[in-house]
Amino acid sequence: TIGCPIIYNNTRYNCVVVCVNSRIVLIRPKMIMADDGNYRERRFFSSWKSRDIVNFELPAALRKITGDRYAPFGFAMLRLNDTKIGIELCEELWAPDNLSTSQFLAGAEIMLNPSASHAELGKLESRFNLIRGATLKTGGVYAYANQIGCDGNRLFFDGSSMICLNGSLIKQASFFSLNIVEIITANVNLRDVRNFRQGSNSLQEQTSSTFPIQEILVDFSVCDQSSAFTNSDAKIEPLIPDKREEIVFGPACYLWDYLRKSFTGGFLLPLSGGADSAAVAAIVFMMCKMVILSASKGNPDVIADLSRILKTCGIVITESGEVFDRVVDHVSDYKIACTNASLEYCGITPEILCSEIMHTIYLGTDFSSTLTKGRALRLANQIGSYHTEVSIQPIVSVVIDIFVRFIDGRKRNPGFGFTVTEDLALQNIQARIRTVVSYLFAQLFPWFRGEDRKPLLVLSSSNVDEGLRGYLTKYDCSSGDINPIGAMSKTVLNRTLHWLSDTCGLTAVKEIVEAPPTAELRPIDGEDKSNYTQRDEDEMGFTYEELGQLGELRKTGRCGPVSMFLKLGSVWTHKTPGETATKVKNFFRFYAINRHKMTTITPSVHSESYSHDDNRFDLRPFLMNVNWPRQFATIDNIVSTM
Repeated sequence: TIGCPIIYNNTRYNCVVVCVNSRIVLIRPKMIMADDGNYRERRFFSSWKSRDIVNFELPAALRKITGDRYAPFGFAMLRLNDTKIGIELCEELWAPDNLSTSQFLAGAEIMLNPSASHAELGKLESRFNLIRGATLKTGGVYAYANQIGCDGNRLFFDGSSMICLNGSLIKQASFFSLNIVEIITANVNLRDVRNFRQGSNSLQEQTSSTFPIQEILVDFSVCDQSSAFTNSDAKIEPLIPDKREEIVFGPACYLWDYLRKSFTGGFLLPLSGGADSAAVAAIVFMMCKMVILSASKGNPDVIADLSRILKTCGIVITESGEVFDRVVDHVSDYKIACTNASLEYCGITPEILCSEIMHTIYLGTDFSSTLTKGRALRLANQIGSYHTEVSIQPIVSVVIDIFVRFIDGRKRNPGFGFTVTEDLALQNIQARIRTVVSYLFAQLFPWFRGEDRKPLLVLSSSNVDEGLRGYLTKYDCSSGDINPIGAMSKTVLNRTLHWLSDTCGLTAVKEIVEAPPTAELRPIDGEDKSNYTQRDEDEMGFTYEELGQLGELRKTGRCGPVSMFLKLGSVWTHKTPGETATKVKNFFRFYAINRHKMTTITPSVHSESYSHDDNRFDLRPFLMNVNWPRQFATIDNIVSTM
């Protein structure tokens, strides 16, 4: 089965072309489009709405190969010599009235599903439950093949192809894999399907009265009659990753795919000593571990890309001549990267690779503390990144002096502690200059370290909660080329950092995640600059846990201000209605005020279901009435009656 766009009657359809022995036996167009969340399939395709079969005239080149002028086009099953095969395409599995059930009831014993289902926290389990449910009620074999890697946009596809039999999993492909192609196989005795169906009277009652589906006769057998008494493969338990593993290894695989496809030389990350940038640094290091692990197992694609990248760094490695088997007999190797196991390929360790492709820079000002500077250094040393420390205070002072010269004594110089306007302006200029300096170093670091090196990608490190609240400066650390954590919540990130410290041996992140989050853009008390006076949660007016709940309700729960307030009444029982109302109104006010920032947000690897990405996932306007007059008035009226 081959995925292919097909134009029929001047209309473009998303199709699967089924081939048997160099002949096209069926062109099956997709009947249910994916048009929510990250998908906009109707931009390119129309859905096929008929259950009839029509003749599709093949192009001349295909007529020459197949010997046929026409091929059947439409919704149909394949009737082989020994079984019936149905086809369900991607989104059709997720529909309330999915197409596999009707085909199973019409006699199909095997279901094929070529799919492109992107990774999202917890989604693999949902995917497995749907496939399991599709065969648990009716019996049958379900062969599900999923896309692998970065799609060239924000999505990462985690593979996880699988084969199910009568509601049980019998083979699962890997996920969090750097493989480009994977093959899984399983032995199935179709008598198990037939015996299963004989044991369900309700199934047989529905089968006898089901709506008939057209069949394409194919003179071909899939069963080996000499192995008629061979047992089906034993069922296995699905391996479902922990969310913390998904947060680390999903973006890690994405970054490697992005790096190798973009032909760039590595990454540059402004490492602040805070939790967000520490998480990004850790993800890149875990990527390095996965690359070395995959190369050590003989993956030719990874070895070729690794060799090419290291060659630009002046390191030549000899590729092994081992034959790599793309047949996957394991679920995943990623868990090896979670341990302290020694990994090496041709003398290259993850730390050595990280030192060549990962560049971290601490951009300090007069308000930067010695504590965060030390934390950044310790983490950089542990992962092996090429680290440097640069003071941007001279640039900040010069930029502010430009405005002071403009004032020319007509008004006092701007300073901290007078007005909100002055405070924000003086903080924002520090943040924006960090981005300018980051791009300067990203372009000149390769020249400094070796003229054959390629330019670096600048990594961003803002999270989804701060994006929704608008607690970031436009064109600061929220800006860059790729943001691995931009669609992740702060609470999940913090739990992941604890896991990286306790399980994966990255002990340097422990003190980072336990420190109070701070922007360090205002003056710090104490000569050693260790007495924080600026704390993120205090300035935002929300805890990160509250922001996560509000963000989830806004997007996944599809709540506006009033419905969110009503829902939180039964959740935030520790708050008065007035306090809850204030939180909700402030959240939506800041969301509206700062919505414009999302139009320039760095592309984020999609992870959470309440992403703020305005270009693809969140299609709400970026200009809103920040006072929400009707909604806020309704909330006030409800509060007054409580």
